[in-house]
Amino acid sequence: MAVPDNSAARVSKADGCLGFQGISAITRRSALRAGSAFGIGLTLPELLRRQANAAPTGGSFGKVRGVIMLYLHGGHPQQETFDPKPNGPSAVKGEFGAISTSLPGVQFSELLPRSATIADQMAIIRSMSHDNPNHVTASLPAGTGHKHPPGTPQTDFPPAATDFPAFGAVLDHLRPSTGSLPSWVRLGPLMRRSNGTTLHGQLPGFLGARHGHFAVDQKLLKDDVRIEAIEPSTELTASRVGSRQSLLREIDDQRRAIDQSASAANLDTFYQQAFSLLSSPATRQAFDLADEPRPLRDTYGWTEFGQRCVLARRLIEAGVPMVNVSYCHTPSGSWDTHSGNFKKMKESLAPTLDAALHGLFTDLKERGLLDEVLVVVNAEFGRTPTINKNAGRDHWPWVYSLALAGAGIRPGTIYGASDNSAAYPAESPRTQADFAATLYHLLGIPPDTILYDQTDRPHQLIIGQPIREVLA
Repeated sequence: MAVPDNSAARVSKADGCLGFQGISAITRRSALRAGSAFGIGLTLPELLRRQANAAPTGGSFGKVRGVIMLYLHGGHPQQETFDPKPNGPSAVKGEFGAISTSLPGVQFSELLPRSATIADQMAIIRSMSHDNPNHVTASLPAGTGHKHPPGTPQTDFPPAATDFPAFGAVLDHLRPSTGSLPSWVRLGPLMRRSNGTTLHGQLPGFLGARHGHFAVDQKLLKDDVRIEAIEPSTELTASRVGSRQSLLREIDDQRRAIDQSASAANLDTFYQQAFSLLSSPATRQAFDLADEPRPLRDTYGWTEFGQRCVLARRLIEAGVPMVNVSYCHTPSGSWDTHSGNFKKMKESLAPTLDAALHGLFTDLKERGLLDEVLVVVNAEFGRTPTINKNAGRDHWPWVYSLALAGAGIRPGTIYGASDNSAAYPAESPRTQADFAATLYHLLGIPPDTILYDQTDRPHQLIIGQPIREVLA
């Protein structure tokens, strides 16, 4: 949504790209070669060229230091997760019953027994609603709080550079990291449909690629797993060094050479930050998933999603402000259960979520991080109240549930309600724009914040209303 250019609530424009400045002793070519030693080259510094926008704090405003966003690609069935209908019509309620939770009078699906024990510490929004049943385009408001312009077809088409930026990109733009860790990390694959189309809402859009995420997309189940995104490139290892130890020594030598060079002061500050990010002990320590004890990793569930959640906690604890964890491309598929919904939910989807969510919450609580960290369970929509001929549930955006826990959230809150078939809101319908307003409120970003795209056009960041009933 664009706003007039004379708005009083102006913030900085999408910042531009600058190149090397005044490099003498370290040549452009040698600096690029040094950058490649860190595995991603010197495109990374452009992710670090940001501007800050300070915001006041007080109450729940600005309560959150870090966000872990769990995204259930495909859409979780509200009936088999946070909004069961044990007394609903037999044609729609499905095969599973409901169980009591730690919150008196509130039930979850019997498939979430561990999550049920922490219901009194969570807030469940049972009345999320919109009208877009397409995975690709419905993911834009889920990840940004903004819909596509009116008239945009609800079909599969690739994201555009003019799209509204994802939450992590906005945070990276407004609150740039000044340390050696990225502002925004994605754990898991870039979410795509089976036809290869990338889901919207995952990218920096009009803020530009320099505000993109730092991606970790690999298997994490080995005890001694190493995160490839911060490892030196295979090509460099094979051609220039004989062992990992000698490569690390070379990286250290390059870093010292840059630090000690008389021309280092002339290097753009953000290039130095890029070197720091990928070479600092703090970065290596934060991403060292293998350093976690096996018993603790077990509590999250020995699944790719569970281990992504362990790494997310580790990154948040180290100071990364935003971590997106995708649940997709599992051996059993995504949450898009057009067939075999009940079998997939029982054998794979629900147990994986249940273990990971309970493990993450418990771990954060034991470390004293829940007062600073927000955990969100989100998706593009829910599933149909009716059951199709393949024992599946189809796309259903008209009502579904979100779960939140941690910093700034009022524990034990059930907000809104769906009807007896989990088909439509029975009270208090809310949109993803309202969820986004809630998230930005908790992050301490003023409601009148304006973003500028690369053509200098202003856009209102927050267009919904915070869901104050779920706020502490």
